[in-house]
Amino acid sequence: MKMSDEELELDLEGDLDADLDDDSDSSKRGGILQSTSKRVRMIFSVMASPNRIDILRILNSKGPLTYSELKSLAGFKSKKESGKFAYHLRKLLRQSLVALNKSERRYTITNLGKLVLSLARQIEERSIIESGKMYVRTSHESIEEFSSHKIIQSLVREGTLPLELAQKITEEVENRIYKYQTTYLTGSLIREMVNSVLLEHGHEEYRNKLARLGLPVFDVQEMITNLDNVDNGAEGLLFNTGQRVFAEHLLTNILPKDVADSHLSGDLHIANPGIWSMIPDTIFVNIKELIEDGIDLGGKYLDVSRIPASKQLDEITSALSVVISLLSKEASQEIVLDGLVSLFSKHSKSLPELEQKLTAAFATASTTSKYNKTSTNVSIRLQLGSDIKIINSIINAYKNYTMITPIPKIGLIIDSDKGKITDISAAASEIISLGGKVMFAKGQTSSHGVTNGSTKNSGPLSIMLESVSINLPRLAFESNKDETYFRARLALLMKPALSSMALRKKDISDLTRRGLNPILAKNTQYMQRSTVSLVVNLVGLKEAVFNILGSQDNKEGREILHKVIETAVDVGAKKGKELGDPVAICMTETESSTRFATLDGEKYGKNSSLNSMEGDSYSEGVVINASEISDYTNKSEPISECNKLSKLLNGGLFVTLKIAKDAKPAEIKKAIEKTSELTTSFKPVQEIAICGECGFKDEPFEDKCPKCKSPYVV
Repeated sequence: MKMSDEELELDLEGDLDADLDDDSDSSKRGGILQSTSKRVRMIFSVMASPNRIDILRILNSKGPLTYSELKSLAGFKSKKESGKFAYHLRKLLRQSLVALNKSERRYTITNLGKLVLSLARQIEERSIIESGKMYVRTSHESIEEFSSHKIIQSLVREGTLPLELAQKITEEVENRIYKYQTTYLTGSLIREMVNSVLLEHGHEEYRNKLARLGLPVFDVQEMITNLDNVDNGAEGLLFNTGQRVFAEHLLTNILPKDVADSHLSGDLHIANPGIWSMIPDTIFVNIKELIEDGIDLGGKYLDVSRIPASKQLDEITSALSVVISLLSKEASQEIVLDGLVSLFSKHSKSLPELEQKLTAAFATASTTSKYNKTSTNVSIRLQLGSDIKIINSIINAYKNYTMITPIPKIGLIIDSDKGKITDISAAASEIISLGGKVMFAKGQTSSHGVTNGSTKNSGPLSIMLESVSINLPRLAFESNKDETYFRARLALLMKPALSSMALRKKDISDLTRRGLNPILAKNTQYMQRSTVSLVVNLVGLKEAVFNILGSQDNKEGREILHKVIETAVDVGAKKGKELGDPVAICMTETESSTRFATLDGEKYGKNSSLNSMEGDSYSEGVVINASEISDYTNKSEPISECNKLSKLLNGGLFVTLKIAKDAKPAEIKKAIEKTSELTTSFKPVQEIAICGECGFKDEPFEDKCPKCKSPYVV
């Protein structure tokens, strides 16, 4: 007759009580207790069963457990196996390896049980060593028996070592492994030994190919502990980890050694090295063509809705947020969207609805993940002189979006080449006072001031590869105040840097063709139907010429400054012809300006040249104070110099219109209108206090948030 689990458990407890009573009776009768040797034999017989060892391990890691919990975890799930489980548990109880807490009806492992479990583990490990076998915990989550042939295969396949050398290195590594008598090896430990032996034999190049890319345990723990800079959830941690691996791969295995060394030493700077060889920096795209063609990503992003050619307002705004979200994954710095006004030109009769749906589309698109601490900017380019009603609706929608977003990732670029800036200056001023991003430019320019020099026959997409900045103060420091030698060093540094950028273009094209960037692939016929420009950024030009080379900030000094730019443009043009890609030189904002200043300060000391800087970074472009703009004319020195630099730089000049913290929208409006008369492109910037705790920015504040009282002000 079959018994239920409850009956088996009660029967088990009855047997245990009977055993205890028998022991007690025999003791009372003066019977001889079991000898030590017999008890040991009984314990060894218990250990002979893998099922009983498993029960001990489960109780050791997860106990105390009820009868049914233990039975299930031990793998006895069918009713047919109930008796078998009860038999094994009875054996463990009788030898006092497991105990039952009758009040809680839970089973626990005893101290004797823990000792037996530890002994079983030691016997297993020692038997492996004595048999000469060792096991490897591989990187693909498996345990395999150690084989020296796999080391040889790895050396030949991954490191391209000659077979004879691979066998010699493997023999030495194998001797070390057996010498250490490590029971469980790991793939990373073996790789460390191999690389150590390769270095000892002078094979550094082979070692670099075989090096494991990753993070030390301490760094991973620090990332998890310090989450102040992570505002992208778990994705932020994963992106940061992945980028550090790919950045190390770029610097050790992809870039030429001289270029990698120049970056590490601070002669030049490569921004976003983790994704440098994967995606471009800035994309100029006609959004109208993309949306009117519909979103068809082929076999990529299968969990993203396929949107057919859109005609209704609902469909267009929905498609817009999806396209912005997807495009943001295919550029590291900025997406410049053109054609938005003509996209909505047929919907001028429902402007309030357009504003409402556009605001929602902007808000939805803002939820996209980001690769870096700063998001990929999305800039909507509005050409004045076209449909002013649609333009005003887009601006109003953007204003609403700015009000509900502490730091907007979407911005506006106002092109006043064919229209009047006074038509939108009032609305733009209010947006700037709310912390919105507005750029004023004539022609196709990004919000960083980089111009699109490939507007002819470029198809729906133009691609800019930037992210390389040159440290001009460093070159000046090492030129012994010789201006000719300084420019020669600049030319020498630019050539390998541009060659690396051409290799970067090839890598991105290859990965795009293989499906990494599906929208780029679809709309450029795998990068064949778009123009790709290589852009080099000059950092610290004023400090290099005026502070370090010793030139005066006068007409003669500025001529030297112009000659430096002309040299860079000439070298870029010649190298571009050689590479077959257009090369442009720009001066724009970049993270490298602070890094360069820090590295140079450490290398050369905080000398007078560095102390003359404003702040802790080198100059990145031109800064014009809004408070002084009313006194300027086209012939004023700051304006004429700004326009001269803008003409010389064929890649663009970033001009900042610095607005005082307390400036009102009416004052901002006047400054915008006056500046637009004097220069072709500029970006008004006003510091807005934002609470880093709750995101409040509805009113100006200084030291403490008026809403949550937090002192953490961004």
